[in-house]
Amino acid sequence: MQRRSLFSRLVGGGVFGSLIAAPGMATAAGSSFEAAKHEQDDWFDSLPGTHRVIFDTWTHEKFREGVQFAGNFFRANKDAYNLSDKDLAVIMGVRHHTQPFAFNDAMWAKYGKHFSARMLFTDPQTKQPPTTNLLGTQLTALVKQGMQFSICNLTTRAYTKIISDATSVSQDDVFKELAANTLGPAHFVPAGVVGITRAQERGYTMIAIG
Repeated sequence: MQRRSLFSRLVGGGVFGSLIAAPGMATAAGSSFEAAKHEQDDWFDSLPGTHRVIFDTWTHEKFREGVQFAGNFFRANKDAYNLSDKDLAVIMGVRHHTQPFAFNDAMWAKYGKHFSARMLFTDPQTKQPPTTNLLGTQLTALVKQGMQFSICNLTTRAYTKIISDATSVSQDDVFKELAANTLGPAHFVPAGVVGITRAQERGYTMIAIG
């Protein structure tokens, strides 16, 4: 009875309420998070468009679907909303086993066997390492519509080491060659996963393909 009486007085006096609603807790609940911005990520804001999307890809098995979905994004916005390509900011994020798809046929002809070995990817018809970018035509069409690439730098450096070890060309020279032979506007982000999160912090919706 005494404990019940004490509890009643605490509640009635507002003491109990102040314990569960501390000023610090109220401030935290009312605040909103805002990500820090870094200069090297400003390119995300340079793309025109009032709708932003980034496709996150990392396995060659699913990459064709990612390309198809990017095409659907352009098509559906045009058909259903009467939007132009310039109304859309579209980025194809490539990392892990999809990174080489950002390079043109010249690089595949020269380094296809090195790409294939690390990607665990072969031409479905010949079962051999591809000597051309098997999705280059579709990707080039999307680039013409305004799509850009976010390329994982960690993966790129892994390829440059493989190629350098096999050809005795310096890693820096290999990197410069790859960077000069992308299918379209490309940005080498520190890591693919970093690029994806930075894009989301800049207002891009992420679609994960796998």
